[in-house]
Amino acid sequence: MEKALSLSDLGMTPNSDGKVIRLNVPQLTEERRKELAKSAKAFGEEGKTAIRNIRRDAIDKVKKMEKDGMGEDESKNLQIDIQEVLKKSTRTPTLTPTLPQSQP
Repeated sequence: MEKALSLSDLGMTPNSDGKVIRLNVPQLTEERRKELAKSAKAFGEEGKTAIRNIRRDAIDKVKKMEKDGMGEDESKNLQIDIQEVLKKSTRTPTLTPTLPQSQP
């Protein structure tokens, strides 16, 4: 376990006394914060792309089913349902900053 932690790119060095492994978590620097934010954004974009690809595939299947005999209204309703599920799953949470309250 200690070897895996030291080989990982966490930026932490494990200290072991034989029974317990301790990790000293260094304070984040501005540069490291920016790196983490950049990689979090990249993961988010990859996820959004994957969801869009899944939506596209699902809509293509519905369109194929329409060509194979499904009614046009049912096809449109399914496409709308797929889009609504996508909107719910990709909704960005809104963060509201909390301001310290002043004491009278």
